[in-house]
Amino acid sequence: MAANGSGTKDDPWRLTTAPGTSEYTMYRDEAADPPQLVCQVGSTRLAYHASAVDDLHAWLAQQGDWVPLGATDEQKDAPPATVEAWGRDPSNPKGGWYGLRKGYRGRFGMYLPPLLEALGLAELEHNPRNNRIRAL
Repeated sequence: MAANGSGTKDDPWRLTTAPGTSEYTMYRDEAADPPQLVCQVGSTRLAYHASAVDDLHAWLAQQGDWVPLGATDEQKDAPPATVEAWGRDPSNPKGGWYGLRKGYRGRFGMYLPPLLEALGLAELEHNPRNNRIRAL
């Protein structure tokens, strides 16, 4: 699925979750400190470090195979060995959470993989549940 939109606030990427059940938008806010990916899901705004795109792509390439998404809310433990777990892990390049908005830092495994797919950086499954991603 190609990127729809240019990734700016005025022309955000229009994305769909891996199972195809929810639509959302994302854009890069380079003026924020730190630079952010702003994710708008209905009336909820989430924000992630903008470096998440390159960092996640590099990590997926290191894995060399399919990785489960494991998306879950911040208040729940992430399933081990998933994109969600890596997005919170103290050993990742950020030293922990990529999510920037306390209380809404989770769902990294839900909202980042479709962006990587749209940007042509990864292949993403689109099953009703238990989707996986791998770097291209």
